Amino acid sequence: MNNRQDRELKDQMGQSPMADQILLCWTRMQTEAGQPLAKIVHRKNLEREGNGGLFFWGVGNPPAQATRSISATKETIKVVFSKMKSKPKEVDTAPSQTFVWRTYIDMVGAERPLPDNTLVTSRGSHHGKPKKVHYALMCHSESSLRLGAGKPFIPSNYRNCTPTAGQVGNSQVTALLQMVANRTEPEGYYEDMTANLTGSFWVKLSDPRRLDQDEIEECNRFASDSLEDWSELVTRLRQGPTVDFSEDNAQKTLAF
Repeated sequence: MNNRQDRELKDQMGQSPMADQILLCWTRMQTEAGQPLAKIVHRKNLEREGNGGLFFWGVGNPPAQATRSISATKETIKVVFSKMKSKPKEVDTAPSQTFVWRTYIDMVGAERPLPDNTLVTSRGSHHGKPKKVHYALMCHSESSLRLGAGKPFIPSNYRNCTPTAGQVGNSQVTALLQMVANRTEPEGYYEDMTANLTGSFWVKLSDPRRLDQDEIEECNRFASDSLEDWSELVTRLRQGPTVDFSEDNAQKTLAF
């Protein structure tokens, strides 16, 4: 984006009512914790079915500061899921270890168990150190989740929903955005899947359990459309001790 366009967007932020009215959450998706995107969407559909439309979509970065206050208003916020342009990194396609997360912190700071049919996994290390924190979008969809290029999504039409209203950065995977323009030139992203934020919108996850290799392979092989089979798998994978992040056990935690 050039300097003139940047100035125009800043002016629009201060003048246009759109900046106060049109909010959405944008997240870029790709292979995660060794699972291809199609498999992730398949299990999220089962999760959604078992939880009455609710599903948790794991993301790596914390929520925008405004998320808590916006979620308290119960405003409907659309989530746009777009496929990443780049190929997945090896750390995502073949992680050295995998965690499953079992609780979350809600908007008032209370720790709550994830719903029974919910399975959120992530790689277990980040830059060679144990991954002590992960996040998730709380989403709701009445209809089945399907991958497919929808209408183009134009990131330059949006700014971060922060006091500085900065541009959407190339490294931002998930962001709460406000609309400031209505350009139509394609930028290579599409609405590949959509839902709405619900509940606490964007939460911090806690109480991770490390999966062993057999469990990882079982999760990756899972292809059943049976909600009963899914529920049984989720129950088993979420049972077991919490990862010990203490210094004495650091080496043990990293070994897989």
